[in-house]
Amino acid sequence: MLRSLWTGTTGMNGQQLNLDVIANNLANVTTTGFKKSRADFQDLMYQIMKVPGSQTSADTESPSGIQIGLGVRPAAVQKLFTQGDLIQTGNELDVAIEGAGFFQVEIPTGDTAYTRAGAFKLDSDGRVTNSDGYPVVPGITIPDGSRQITISETGIVSAIIGDDTESTEIGTFETVTFTNNGGLIAIGKNLFRESNSSGDAQAGTPGDDGYGLLLQTFLEGSNVNIVEELTAMITTQRAYEINSKTIQTSDEMMQTTNNLV
Repeated sequence: MLRSLWTGTTGMNGQQLNLDVIANNLANVTTTGFKKSRADFQDLMYQIMKVPGSQTSADTESPSGIQIGLGVRPAAVQKLFTQGDLIQTGNELDVAIEGAGFFQVEIPTGDTAYTRAGAFKLDSDGRVTNSDGYPVVPGITIPDGSRQITISETGIVSAIIGDDTESTEIGTFETVTFTNNGGLIAIGKNLFRESNSSGDAQAGTPGDDGYGLLLQTFLEGSNVNIVEELTAMITTQRAYEINSKTIQTSDEMMQTTNNLV
């Protein structure tokens, strides 16, 4: 059986995975705080028919040998945490992180999840939550009758309450960083969980060394570049076609061999 049949198959499977990643990136081009992914690939093991450096005569040796590759496999699908565009919304509960860091929210299991999506809202109790109603950590509650809510670059939340003429501090946003953002586990809904690879969450104050500043009335857009993704999609499509052509050519060669019998 021709090796190229199976090599071409691995190539087609790899390009299909690559297209799946690209499709997800494009599907989330308008998702707040979304971070694009990239597929990384590795070549498979090699069939060594002649070892490089093996003797070809008493005084000579093979400079390169004969090594036949057996295809490709996916090695990783990595999240890229580059900064997305900052989009001004005018909504006083919209907050973007300019720089490193994640907001914290408490999910229904009681665990803490992390997000870059700062489209916050209030629930019926006045708690600041994300779009799914998950409260931010540490909790922030806006009293009834509050107006002119302000969120400073360092995360201090203030508001004018009732008939007061001066604002009152009512809470603080805390952000966290990780040693390896790429090791976070994406769980959907713009949320991530920590893993052994990401390291533990390191809480800090926005604006401190290594922590980004907060921008009120802004949201961080997706970091997907449409032109780059479309270019990658065209390249992937052509690579898929070429690998399928390899399989077709291998089949034609076997057919030619059969016709010799």
